Amino acid sequence: MANDNFFMAFDIETIPLDWDSFSESQQEYLIRNAQTEEEIQKKKNEMALTPFTAKAVCIGIQIMKPADDGTYELINKGALALDESLIDSACEEKILETGDVCKLYNEKMMLEQFWRIINKYRNVHLVSFNGRNFDAPFLMLRSALLGIKPSRNLMSGTKFNYSYHTDLLDELTFYIPQQVGATRRFNFDFYTRAFGLVSPKSAGVDGSKVAEYFHNGKILEIAEYCLRDVYATWELFCIWREFLAFRD
Repeated sequence: MANDNFFMAFDIETIPLDWDSFSESQQEYLIRNAQTEEEIQKKKNEMALTPFTAKAVCIGIQIMKPADDGTYELINKGALALDESLIDSACEEKILETGDVCKLYNEKMMLEQFWRIINKYRNVHLVSFNGRNFDAPFLMLRSALLGIKPSRNLMSGTKFNYSYHTDLLDELTFYIPQQVGATRRFNFDFYTRAFGLVSPKSAGVDGSKVAEYFHNGKILEIAEYCLRDVYATWELFCIWREFLAFRD
């Protein structure tokens, strides 16, 4: 397949692993220096940010290809989501209210399916928001922890020069994110609203609610939220590409 011109916007959702799955020494390490219940809970919530203390519950994907008229053609869009009751060989397919497909797997199979997609579109150009700092390394490390070899090194290159991936957070801060000033780093919701896009959070769901939704059996709602993130990421990429990309 000649796929050098394919783009894939992607996003992942994660939640902390069960607290009881950690040893006493690990638990002590994770909440070290936390003095109050509020501080302890904050540290436990932060566990969702590392693959050593969290699991992936959804991967949203949107694959696009440039058309001859300068627009982009949608090739594929859907979500891979977690159902821990499924065995390795099992897959359940659901149709979301949006009409998008959500395929349910256990976590190991979900990650393996992601790497199969990456391998199918071998030179696909990734598009993300903070994917270079979170989504990509999370997927690689979490896969290794589950005995899966990634089909592509998503972290190749250097901090300031990496091919086949546009991290919009890097681009919109010109690779010098600051707490204040012209290259101040904002969250995704802020950027989308600033550029006049529909924020993925406009439907009332955000990353802080993913664990609650998952434990309440609302994995399809998580998948819909994740795909809204992906769609907004692609729209933001198109704006960046039109007005701010100078390296083509």
